[in-house]
Amino acid sequence: MLIRSFVSLLACAWALCAQAPDLIVHNAKVVTVDAQFRIAQAIAVSGDRLVAVGSNPEVLGRKGPNTRVIDAGGKTVLPGLMDSHVHATSASMYEFDHEIPNMDTIADVLRYFKSRTVVVPKGEWIRLSQVFITRLREQRYPTRAELDSVAPDHPVIFATGPDASLNTMALQKSGITKDTPQPPGRPGKIELDPKTGEPTGILRSASQFVKAPSRGGTAGQADRLKRLKLLLADYNSVGLTSVADRDASDSEVELYRALRRQNELTCRVFLNYHVEPAQAWEKVEAQILKAAKDPLHKYDQWLWLRGLKAYMDGGMLTGSAYMREPWGLSRIYGIADPNYRGMLYIQPEPLYRAVRLALQNDLQFTAHSQGDGAVHALIAAYERVNKEFSVRPQRPCITHSSFMSPEAIEKMRELGVVADLQPAWLERDGATLQAHFGNARLRFFHPYKSLFEARVPVGGGSDHMQKIGSMRAINPYNPFYGMWVTLARLPRNAQSPLHPEERITREQAIRLYTINNAFLMFGEKEKGSLEVGKLADFIVLQQDILTCPLDQVKSIQVAQTWVGGKKVYEAK
Repeated sequence: MLIRSFVSLLACAWALCAQAPDLIVHNAKVVTVDAQFRIAQAIAVSGDRLVAVGSNPEVLGRKGPNTRVIDAGGKTVLPGLMDSHVHATSASMYEFDHEIPNMDTIADVLRYFKSRTVVVPKGEWIRLSQVFITRLREQRYPTRAELDSVAPDHPVIFATGPDASLNTMALQKSGITKDTPQPPGRPGKIELDPKTGEPTGILRSASQFVKAPSRGGTAGQADRLKRLKLLLADYNSVGLTSVADRDASDSEVELYRALRRQNELTCRVFLNYHVEPAQAWEKVEAQILKAAKDPLHKYDQWLWLRGLKAYMDGGMLTGSAYMREPWGLSRIYGIADPNYRGMLYIQPEPLYRAVRLALQNDLQFTAHSQGDGAVHALIAAYERVNKEFSVRPQRPCITHSSFMSPEAIEKMRELGVVADLQPAWLERDGATLQAHFGNARLRFFHPYKSLFEARVPVGGGSDHMQKIGSMRAINPYNPFYGMWVTLARLPRNAQSPLHPEERITREQAIRLYTINNAFLMFGEKEKGSLEVGKLADFIVLQQDILTCPLDQVKSIQVAQTWVGGKKVYEAK
């Protein structure tokens, strides 16, 4: 079937090549990102496909009477960029009912909560999510007493990743005391004050204990579709033409399905359906088979449900990632147990069964795995399944894999495991992590060069979860900023790079957001490089990414974005 489809694609490409193209872009520096990383001068497009890539005379010689010709004025042209990890539907709704200010200090956090007490009726929940403590100047959670001081009459939850800090009323409403047992299912932990034995207000896997309302609860379907379209347009403005939504619920799948039905998607979307392997097996099996039977599981260049997503561990930025060695006592993360290693959410047997069934049903499996303990546990599951059948064709994935090891990288190479990493965390959080773990323990933190040298397919993403705006988002989704991080490896507020031996080249940084991400999404034959027969997804830059000063890479601007031969963005 795949061979026939590829032959059909080639025949279509040859037919298009024989016609005068619809569009020619010439006098450009076309960075093809093909196997040889060739530089061309011009491209030609017929329909939604590239029909020529080459020199100005070669491509212009194909011009017909109705061909639109664009002189790029020497500007750089790249393949459309891709983000390997977004949560677009929830991110688009984060500020639906009110704008959330940037917060750099505990005082900013408390000021926000106090402002909301004027708007929210007494006794009702006030929730703030995804303001990471590693990015606050004090580098700690707001205390229970601090939250009480600004909102004594409201239950307050400061949720950051899977963990949270609560005030007294929130603890009381949730029935949480020092004697509250760990809930069934995903493990959780109530941090206790070592002096008093009472809850500090910090909860690991807070959703297991607290059922607070989520943001955007009053929005209707029309609101959600409008906001999602607005965000996809903003993705286009920074050169993104494809994204992977790494954790789609049923309702979120329906939002994408509605936009696809209306032909209103401006980014190609690769979907991972959410699954909970720690549930009863009957429920897990039903979730997996539901994804496999969904019509969206059939390939579509705009919307493809091709993967599953689970959660192996907690948060790196919040103190609950599952590590091979103890975290150590920490004021930053509120850790009082010297033997604490974080939270492991899925045990080996249910993980193995979920991975096996997913791969058998043509679904890529991935799991949020921040700590090196979680990374090794997921690799072990892939290795176990690989003893029964090769996992390589399904490109099993590790999401985040922030803390790695030489052994993990080697196993990934052997098995054909791919990696979905978020460079922004190195810049935004590297200094805090270095202060806690020390330099030696971060040797294989975001090891991009090691992954490239081992030929482990690695893609760049953002884990965009909040706000519209590529650099105002709490996890920035500007891909040029992400590329710069991999080139400089300079944490914010740090005086020197973090393990500069793991820097990569500009060519590799570009591949990270183009052909590598295409491979992660099973799309390398359709996109990710500018080659004849591939989709005409490309961008025109204001600056030359290959020659501009290093510090300017992060602020490169996009002049135009084209998806399938249609312009979806032009700078004003």
